[in-house]
Amino acid sequence: MSEAVKDRDELIELELDGMTCASCAGRIERKLNSLEGASATVNFASEQAYVHFDPAQLEVGDLVAAVKSAGYGAHARGSETGERELSGSGYGKRLAVAVVLGLPVLLVAMISPLQFTGWRWFALALATPVVFWAGWPFHRAAALNLRHSGATMDTLVSMGTLSAWSWSAAVVVLGLGGPIYFEAAAAITALVLLGRFLEARAKRRSGSAIRSLLELSAKEATVMREGAETLIPAEELRVGDLLLVRPGEKIATDGLIEDGASAVDQSFLTGEAVPVEVAAGDTVAGGAVNTYGRLLVRATRVGSETALAQIGRLVEEAQAGKAPVQRLADRISAVFVPIVIAISLLTLASWLLAGGGAGAAFTAAVAVLVIACPCALGLATPAALMVGLGRGAQIGVLIRGPEMLERTRRITTVVLDKTGTVTEGRMSVAGVVAAAGVSEAELIRLTGAAENSSEHPIARALADYGRAQGPLPEVEQFGSSAGLGIEARVEGRAVVVGRPVFLHERGLELPDELERRIAGLEAQGMTVVGAGWDGAVRGLVSLRDATKPSSEAAIRSFERLGLEPFLLSGDNERTVMSVARELGIERTRAGVLPDGKAAVIRELQEAGEVVAMVGDGINDAPALAQADLGLALGSGTDIALEAGDVTLTSPDLRAVSDAVSLARRTLGTIRGNLFWAFAYNVAAIPIAAAGLLSPIVAAAAMSASSLIVVGNSLRLRRFASLRPEASPGSRA
Repeated sequence: MSEAVKDRDELIELELDGMTCASCAGRIERKLNSLEGASATVNFASEQAYVHFDPAQLEVGDLVAAVKSAGYGAHARGSETGERELSGSGYGKRLAVAVVLGLPVLLVAMISPLQFTGWRWFALALATPVVFWAGWPFHRAAALNLRHSGATMDTLVSMGTLSAWSWSAAVVVLGLGGPIYFEAAAAITALVLLGRFLEARAKRRSGSAIRSLLELSAKEATVMREGAETLIPAEELRVGDLLLVRPGEKIATDGLIEDGASAVDQSFLTGEAVPVEVAAGDTVAGGAVNTYGRLLVRATRVGSETALAQIGRLVEEAQAGKAPVQRLADRISAVFVPIVIAISLLTLASWLLAGGGAGAAFTAAVAVLVIACPCALGLATPAALMVGLGRGAQIGVLIRGPEMLERTRRITTVVLDKTGTVTEGRMSVAGVVAAAGVSEAELIRLTGAAENSSEHPIARALADYGRAQGPLPEVEQFGSSAGLGIEARVEGRAVVVGRPVFLHERGLELPDELERRIAGLEAQGMTVVGAGWDGAVRGLVSLRDATKPSSEAAIRSFERLGLEPFLLSGDNERTVMSVARELGIERTRAGVLPDGKAAVIRELQEAGEVVAMVGDGINDAPALAQADLGLALGSGTDIALEAGDVTLTSPDLRAVSDAVSLARRTLGTIRGNLFWAFAYNVAAIPIAAAGLLSPIVAAAAMSASSLIVVGNSLRLRRFASLRPEASPGSRA
């Protein structure tokens, strides 16, 4: 698919029916990708296809038809056509019949005292419905694939069971007197059905994290229309609707608070269990729970545009991707089944030529067919991705795709933006120094009042601090000089607040003791503001952008992961060094503009370092793009920015360590799954060919290998965040 097509494409998710192994997924994927203007990825674990297509060249019906032409079913996600049952009950009835009828066959064949006159006809009567009715899904899929010149694991199961039944039926009907294998045909059918049944249930569990997240959205909403309250389904909400949210209710969609104050629990987005205080003018996300206040919220995004829906879409798209190591598995599975059939025929011929007897030759050939089913190979990557990325969404870590997992393994350096990433991102008063004869209370009251008319971040910090000490007096006159300071008349006094140089220009004298204090405070990385009236500077206020409480713990966690922190900022050298000393960061770079940050990343890369950049996802976008791995710290409602390879909905810097640890753990699980799947087949096929493995044991081992892969993947649900408060209820 060309870049030009990608620029104007649409994305559709197709629900697929009839897939039974990785070969099926590969066949559907190749069929869709053969269409001009389409680019598809098929997820075997979730049984979905994610297709980017050019609407000028293709319609959804063309995509569905392509899948059907390959022998499988498909419909657009959310359509009313044939919704699939994911619980595994599709195999339930067939499994029950296979067990009820197959168990007597197994017992009578394996236990000599139970064999009565005509028991072989009894075995034929019971095994026939097991093989042909209970095993019908395998035969049907094998026939469909044969029509398209293909072979899958169903081909192996179908060939194995039909061969065992046909040989045995011929022996009984024709009275040949040789060994029969009705018990093998029935047991293989039952064991493979059991494996499919359990596998379907396990796959549903593997996707439970993201489903539970999406189910958090409210089902109904109370809207204000013509002054009256109206209860409507959430899907009928429109942008601009005014919602009434009472205490304890969920906020039905993303919006802006127009009236009221409360605290909202949005742990499902940020991973932080502590509710966030909100008031008029603040944004809230759909799915958040209003804890105590009455809120009026104006809907700003609805339906698929909400933060919750975007998270679900991002995670599902990431789950559909393929790690580079999985692409090798796909190439192998595409040719694996034909090779196995050839090995089975070779095994049969070798035993016959060696004089081993037809019965032994047949047993070994069937065992090869059954043991080699590449089910575990197809589940290895998608099962781990579904669980790992779903768990990430629960703790506020959104990883874009499998490629990001590979990158985290090689990261050596973590570059951290300072403001808003390592620090709180807002100024606060750190200390007050009053001149002789001036009380701190008077200094703060007059300074806060003078700054109350300014919107500058430092002014807001001074005004908030003053207001916290008591009511502020009214300002009679006000004027400001950008970047330097302000002048105001308060209670009849001409108050000047700003940098020391600004006060000097206004003719205010700076006492020696205050001048000495300025140097000491600035050496500590403080921003110092002076305030004066009546011809002299009356005091100093020091401010700083405080580091986040979690930043020091985060830096230590980087070091445990083998990552070297590097502090990067546009602030002055003294401020940056002060923060670095506080957190124990040795490498820093100060006075760097946004464009310059990307150049610093490039410089580190040229020196051989593999760099992860952590920023706010907006001002740091060039650096995030330049880095080998970009991690964007943000709030849940900023998900749409998609600024980095990984989006962290929590402002806690420890989420970076969570992301790296989870990505590495998921990649390790994928590699472990693939090793098990490959090792299983490589080791088992020669054993079966040597006649050391019965077809029944082979069927049990084949089903067990798939369950082991899924079970190993489900262990990722127990991944624990470094933030103890991060969604504690979601841990398995």
